[in-house]
Amino acid sequence: MITGKKLLNEVKNYFMILIGLAIFAFGWTAFMIPNHLTGGGVSGIGAVLYFATGFPVGITAFVLNMLLVAIAWKILGPKFGINTIICTFMLALFLSIGQSIFTEPLVKDDIFMCAIIGAALAAFGVGIAINFGGNTGGTDIVAMMIGKYRNISYGRITLYSNIAIIGSSYFVPNGNIENLVYSMVVMFVYIYISDLVIEGYKQSFQFMVFSTKNQDIADKINKDLHRGASFLKGYGSFSKTESDVLLIIAHRNDKANIIRIIKEIDNSAFISIAKTSSVFGKNFDNIKV
Repeated sequence: MITGKKLLNEVKNYFMILIGLAIFAFGWTAFMIPNHLTGGGVSGIGAVLYFATGFPVGITAFVLNMLLVAIAWKILGPKFGINTIICTFMLALFLSIGQSIFTEPLVKDDIFMCAIIGAALAAFGVGIAINFGGNTGGTDIVAMMIGKYRNISYGRITLYSNIAIIGSSYFVPNGNIENLVYSMVVMFVYIYISDLVIEGYKQSFQFMVFSTKNQDIADKINKDLHRGASFLKGYGSFSKTESDVLLIIAHRNDKANIIRIIKEIDNSAFISIAKTSSVFGKNFDNIKV
């Protein structure tokens, strides 16, 4: 049964996905395509075909993505397939609108700046879309299929598949070494920023709390945030007394609320907060080998 809260959450997710796809398309159509720059994935293939034939990027991306959806449907499930169809349609629409608006690069006479800005915007957009359950199709689908079984980063997977696509842009009309080099810049900026955004959303934190009211803090975290906590036995070298140390592992979205709860219960508590590179287990990532 779909509750009002779940429905509101789904609406929020799709809204953020559309924002991400619009930013992605803006980076491509306003900065890269008018400069004959390309990147990887289905959008990159579409750009190469556009440079060679003039065929719209949006239509090419839509057709190729539908083929990939058919392959990925069984592996990633029907919900992924429906999300991808929606995302693919909206991305094709945004790309088509963008190409009709931006017939010239938004920043003129500076192809390097266009490569940096376009790649950064596209990567930022895809990062938002993926973190809210969407994708831009193409290598995103391939990356998610591989990522289901292997603990390999999104950026690393796209790196290998994108080099061949970008290299092919040299052989289309008006292709040259300069544009090829700038397209490589696009690829590396895109990979770096997309990994940064995606991993940033997945960031987890480890809290160690030293307080005489740790039980109260743990109870409130359990009740309000539905997060678990563990007690470790500690011994103060100065006070020469035993005490419980509260250990909490939480997602970045819970960080502010956990700090607020600790402050409300014991404003004099000693707190250590550290970023964690990976957390595996219930409510976190699954181990993939």
